[in-house]
Amino acid sequence: MVEHVTENHGVGGSIPPLGTIPARSQSGGLTSTGIPSGSEGSRAEPATIFDLQTPALLLDRPRLRRNAVRMRDKVRMLGVILRPHVKTAKSIDVHRVISADADMPITVSTIAEARYFFAHGVTDILYAVGIAPVKLPEVAELIRAGCKLRIILDTVEAAAAVRGFAEAEGVNIEALIEIDSDGHRAGVAPDDPLLIEIGRALGPGLAGVMSHAGASYDCRTRDEFEAMAEQERALTVEAAERLRAAGLPCPIVSVGSTPTLHYARKLDGVTEARAGVYVFGDLVQAELGTCSMDDIAIGVLSSVIGHNRHHGRVLIDGGFLALSRDRGTGEMPVDWGYGAVCDPLSHAPFENVTVSSTNQEHGIITSQSGPIDFDRFPIGSRVLVLPNHACATAAAHDRYFVTEGGEEIVDVWERVNGWQ
Repeated sequence: MVEHVTENHGVGGSIPPLGTIPARSQSGGLTSTGIPSGSEGSRAEPATIFDLQTPALLLDRPRLRRNAVRMRDKVRMLGVILRPHVKTAKSIDVHRVISADADMPITVSTIAEARYFFAHGVTDILYAVGIAPVKLPEVAELIRAGCKLRIILDTVEAAAAVRGFAEAEGVNIEALIEIDSDGHRAGVAPDDPLLIEIGRALGPGLAGVMSHAGASYDCRTRDEFEAMAEQERALTVEAAERLRAAGLPCPIVSVGSTPTLHYARKLDGVTEARAGVYVFGDLVQAELGTCSMDDIAIGVLSSVIGHNRHHGRVLIDGGFLALSRDRGTGEMPVDWGYGAVCDPLSHAPFENVTVSSTNQEHGIITSQSGPIDFDRFPIGSRVLVLPNHACATAAAHDRYFVTEGGEEIVDVWERVNGWQ
C-alpha cells in the first residue's frame, strides 16, 4: 500500500500567513530572523562525509580507478579503441580517471555534454542519440569551433535533413547509421535494403555504423551474454560489409554496452567499443555479473530522520529525487528495492533490509523478513544507499564528494546536467 505524505513547510508548522514573511535587507539577508546574510552565512567546507548536508552523492575514487583499469585492459585485449560513454559520470574529472589523462574519444547523450567536454579539451565526440533536426545548428557550431563531433541516425528522412542542412551551411557533418542488432530499441537491420538507402542519402557524411545491444540486460547466464555480444558484433560488422559492397565508405564500426563488452570474447571487424556504467558499477551490473558489490563506486549518503515503530519503518532523507525511481533489480534474482542500505564507511550492506519505497524526500527502509532492528539505525546516523542504476541516481546530483574509501572528503567534482 502506498502511503501519502503531506509535507509541512517548517518543523511542525504550516505556511505563514501573507505579510508575515520577514523582509529582505538590501544585502540579501533576512532582517528579522538572525540568519546571517552574505558571506557570514557561508558554511565551512566539509572535511568528512559526516560534515555533509544530506542527501549527498559520494564517489569512492579507488573503486573508480579499479573499474577504469579493468575496462582499459579488456578493450586492449580485444584490440579496439575504447570510446567511453560519459552519460553516466558527466564529469571531466571522472573522465580523466577513465582515460588515465590520455587523449581518449568519448560518447555523449546530450548536446550539453558535448559542449561541456569540448570546453574541457575533449575533441573526438560521438553524440549517440538519434539526431533531431532542431539540434543541427548546435552541432554545426561545435564542428566549426574544431570539435570532431559525429551524430547518429537510422532513417532516410534524417539522413536527407542532415545532408541538406550541411550543404546549405557549408559544414561537414559526419554521421553513423544506427544498426538494430537485437530488436531492443532503435536502428535498421543489417539486411534491410533501407541501410543502403540511408547510406546513399547521407552521401559524403557517411562515417560508419554503430549499435547498442540493450537486450543484453535481459541475459542471465554467461552463455547468453557471450551469445549477445557476438550477435551485436556480427550484425554490426555485416552492416558495414554491406555498405562497403555497395560502394559506400564505412571506416567506423562501433559497438557496445557494459554487459556485451564485459563478456565479449572477440571483436573482429569492430573499430571501437562503447560502454558507460562500468565506471561506477551499480546493483543491476552486480546482478549481471559485470562487477561485484565491492566495485560499486558511488552511493547516496542519507541521514536517518525517523522511526515508525508501528509500521516497522526507518525513514531517511534520501527520497526518489536523490535515489531515482529506477527499479532495475525488480526482475532479478536479488531485488534491492530502491537501493542497498550500507554502512557509510565499510560499504557493507546491512543484512535483511532494503529501501522498499520512496516519496519525494523520504526513503523508507524496511525489513525483508521479521521485525526491523531500530537500534541499528539511530536518529541522525548515516547510511549509504547503493544505486540500482548509477546513471539515473547520479543524474539527481550536481557534484560528487570524493573519498579515498574512508570518511575524509578529498575533492569535490562537479557534473554537467540537463540538456540546454
